[in-house]
Amino acid sequence: MRIALAQINSTIGDFFGNREKILAFTKKARDEGADMALFPELAVCGYPPMDLLDQDSFVEMNIRTLHMLQRELPQDIAVGLGFVNRNPYVRGKSLVNEYGVLLNGKLAFEQLKTLLPTYDVFDEARNFEPCRTWSAFEYKGERIGFAICEDVWRETDIPGTSYIRDPVRELLDRGISLLCVPSASPYVAGKLKVRRALAERISIRGNIPLVYINAVGANDSILFDGRSFVIAPTVDAAKSASPNNYPVQLDAKSFAEDLVTWDSAAKTESPLNIPAADSDDDPFKVGLSRSELDMLEEGLVMGIRDYMAKCGFKRAHLGLSGGIDSALVAYLGVKAIGPEKIVCFSMPSRFSSQGSKDDAQELAENLGCRYEVLPIEPVFTSFLSTLEGVFEKRPFDIAEENLQARIRGSLLMAYSNKFDSMLLTTGNKSELAMGYCTLYGDMNGALGAIGDLFKTEVFALCKRINERAIATGGKAIIPEAIITKPPSAELRPDQKDQDSLPPYEVLDEILKLYLFGNLSKDEIVKRGWDEELAGRIIRTVARSEFKRRQAPPVLKVSPRAFGMGRRMPIARSVYEIGERN
Repeated sequence: MRIALAQINSTIGDFFGNREKILAFTKKARDEGADMALFPELAVCGYPPMDLLDQDSFVEMNIRTLHMLQRELPQDIAVGLGFVNRNPYVRGKSLVNEYGVLLNGKLAFEQLKTLLPTYDVFDEARNFEPCRTWSAFEYKGERIGFAICEDVWRETDIPGTSYIRDPVRELLDRGISLLCVPSASPYVAGKLKVRRALAERISIRGNIPLVYINAVGANDSILFDGRSFVIAPTVDAAKSASPNNYPVQLDAKSFAEDLVTWDSAAKTESPLNIPAADSDDDPFKVGLSRSELDMLEEGLVMGIRDYMAKCGFKRAHLGLSGGIDSALVAYLGVKAIGPEKIVCFSMPSRFSSQGSKDDAQELAENLGCRYEVLPIEPVFTSFLSTLEGVFEKRPFDIAEENLQARIRGSLLMAYSNKFDSMLLTTGNKSELAMGYCTLYGDMNGALGAIGDLFKTEVFALCKRINERAIATGGKAIIPEAIITKPPSAELRPDQKDQDSLPPYEVLDEILKLYLFGNLSKDEIVKRGWDEELAGRIIRTVARSEFKRRQAPPVLKVSPRAFGMGRRMPIARSVYEIGERN
């Protein structure tokens, strides 16, 4: 049997557009001789629909679209796709996450999702009732089982999860000869290795091929990387259960729609020729190899492009300070939508160095995008004059520093209103964690493009971008001075980030332990870190939550991003360091 993996980019609620894609990809699959076309989880309505599921009209449009597809899809090709359906059981939640197979105008097979995640960005148990029965779809000589996304992740050590049911075991017990895994599995840097290792273990366990079809595209903060694949035994599998006999047989594109076809009857002699891992697994000292940094860049670019397209923006702009964060965002924006659609604004004050102004202009020239200079000194002087009386001649402090950031934020938002241009914010995860950012100033905007990258990762990605450009015969895109100079907000004379923050190499490591590992101060100290420093970082992260609650969404690329993946109370005691209110 020839199976087509139809890796599509569904838009949440765009039932007409999603239906058109399903029809187009199915027709192409049929033309390429496929017997079955498989689409991702909830391909009909888009993932994640969140509280749209509370709207009965949303659910009805989703079901109506399914019925339209039953009539419109080509004959003699089975089409698997995910959709929301009414709960078929007497009790429980009103909806189910379903995967169905349409064949010759009929819904020939149905399988509900069993494991409904509630960790990280997921909240499926809030809306869906889990599966209670499992069966196989018999077609073209195969007994096909369907395990929907999380249903195969039971064996992994995910904090906060404890699943009783084992859908994969239930399906294997029913004698399936092929396991299909329709998914909307979000991208996290380095996750592809984990995903494939999991699939390989399941394939070995059942001695059957595993077809993994993943969603692609970005919906709000969540990025889907695609990279659908097939893992199957080779002709030597009968001789040995070695993992080498269960290689990747098919590999779809990353961060792009794709249609790839696999023949289940073909006995593969050798694995797909996938490039070997980098010889230096961590060349930039952030835990990511060169190929992983390249994939991270692809994901961020797709995230910006998709967010803009799905929100109706055709152009974007940002403040270009001459620092490394705004430099990276400008580069990603240009790569996402083209230099002709990006405007960079330099907004110098009395504290802006000539070097930063020159660096910003050089970067804009390298990128080929429009560059405008809006000096804020006249506005700043006017604000200070207006506030002179109420400030009571108190010394220059954070109030005047933040005033500059807020003037810049107002100018950037004014341009956004006038030209319907999307403002990209430029803050990184280290700054957001520590509240080293200004509400209604540099936090203004519609999307935090690098808000889930630690500062050390920002440096690593910029170095990789330049390294790749030079290796292909070009010149460094991001001026070297931007990468090598000490980071500074330039809001007061001779200001440096490390006047207020620990060195980023230290800060980021402690933040990872606290944010990803959920470690307390004492647990972090046991790992060898300074007690006072660990306590100060944890306290600052907790006390900065009110800022992050008002920040734009960030593109999620880590195991735990700020926003919907980390929902923390604002008003609380920082118990982790023994603080009492």
